[in-house]
Amino acid sequence: MTSAEPAATPPAPPVSLAALLARRDLGLRLLAGPEDVSIHWVHTSEMADPYPYLLGGELLMTAGVQLADPAHYVERVVEAGAAALAFGVTPVYDTVPAELVEACARHGLPLVEVPPRTPFTAVARALWRLMAEARLHELRRVTEAQQSLAAAAARPAPVPAVLGALASRLGGRAVLFGADGTESVAAGREVPAETARALRDLAGVLGPRPGGPASASGDGGGLRLAAYALGGGDGLALGVATERRGPSDHTIAGVAVVLLSLLTAPHRGADATVRDGALVRLLLGTAPAEIADSLGPGPWTVVHASGGDGTPFAAAGLAAALGTPLLDAGGTAPAAEGSGGTAPAAEGSGGTAPGSANSGRTAPGAASAGGTATGAAPGVVRLLLSAPSPVTAQSGWTLGVSAPVEAGGLAAADAQAARALRRAEATGADLVRHRPGGFAALVDPDEATAHARALLAPLSEPLAETLGVWLSLHGGWDRTAAAMDIHRNTVRQRITRCAALLDRDLDDPDVRMELWFALKSR
Repeated sequence: MTSAEPAATPPAPPVSLAALLARRDLGLRLLAGPEDVSIHWVHTSEMADPYPYLLGGELLMTAGVQLADPAHYVERVVEAGAAALAFGVTPVYDTVPAELVEACARHGLPLVEVPPRTPFTAVARALWRLMAEARLHELRRVTEAQQSLAAAAARPAPVPAVLGALASRLGGRAVLFGADGTESVAAGREVPAETARALRDLAGVLGPRPGGPASASGDGGGLRLAAYALGGGDGLALGVATERRGPSDHTIAGVAVVLLSLLTAPHRGADATVRDGALVRLLLGTAPAEIADSLGPGPWTVVHASGGDGTPFAAAGLAAALGTPLLDAGGTAPAAEGSGGTAPAAEGSGGTAPGSANSGRTAPGAASAGGTATGAAPGVVRLLLSAPSPVTAQSGWTLGVSAPVEAGGLAAADAQAARALRRAEATGADLVRHRPGGFAALVDPDEATAHARALLAPLSEPLAETLGVWLSLHGGWDRTAAAMDIHRNTVRQRITRCAALLDRDLDDPDVRMELWFALKSR
């Protein structure tokens, strides 16, 4: 039984070696070992002893340039925890050495033959694409689960409904345990008595005592078990039993924990129930005007936050510190932009897994003015606070804070908070607030908007957005790239394109000032 996830969890789901072997264009052939192993990343090395450069879980590729002792080489690869070995035929060897095949078979290490026509980069690219596809599948699964759990929380009997939705999404059993360890509510398929006892014991490890673990995992009766402490402080715990534990199961369970913590919190009055229901409808994309009566007269402040310790309970802790139960903690990272991954790291770095970009995904969340969900950037927690509630810097978090608005202006406040968070991350500040008004407020809004649209008409939305971020960061290439999660060369290309389309000298301070006001006024 463990109470923490492995320290080196990869940022993308692993890919089965069998899926890579199924790519006929690569022409790979399995010579030894099983094909049902998981590959977390790929690394190429021609070192005589690659052990110091491996993290474990890799597909190690080599042409055998310094292969002097195949048996010892395989022992070191297995000791490092590599998932499989890929051997490239030619230019060093015409065939895979028989001693290498025998050593891999003896140690149970999968050995794959890479034909001369297939470069190692093609194998690496195919693996990254398979990882990107797996990541996209998991993102869709999480998004659908969030919507299902939020809809269940809005039903007349929300706690059983949330447990039922969770059990259905994970394909197992979900149980709410009381402080004394008894089953309060359960849903999903029945499990053996041995499993039920193990799950109850696992939940008992948590408890409400200070400093106790917030989650624990283990096995029982052939099933994977997990337990999570709810945030109400009264000793309730969620237990889950499933046949497998997928990459996104922990995230889905975390969403259920937040909802169940809200639904089972003590001293919940009628007003709190109505307001939490309003949050759920926001998660489902309801137009803000439709929930204004439930939220109250306002004004309200929207906060975007990034950071935390990576656990499902970090967002709930932040909400408690800021004094609000209204939060959306559903942001998850999307697949990488472009090819879906980064190239393998250089020799000696140990390899890297595919990255992620902050573009292209819309998550469930506060609705826009037109009533469609806009959502936060991946990994961002959104909170809704009554405006009088103070927003102060929180340890481990970076915060962007909107101006106070009425309920009907939540979409605009959501955008303000997102921009403020981007500035905070780019400048390294713990907290940045939206700054309304200023000199631009002296200009007639209609005239400013008309001028801005005419001036910026040649620019596409991505170009205009890049120009705005670049100007806000005083022309800093690296900080703009960091704020938008794109490469600095992409920033340079877009700014150069902006200068050409606008026929303006972007080094001129007067031009920069005019464009800045135009971007703010459009």
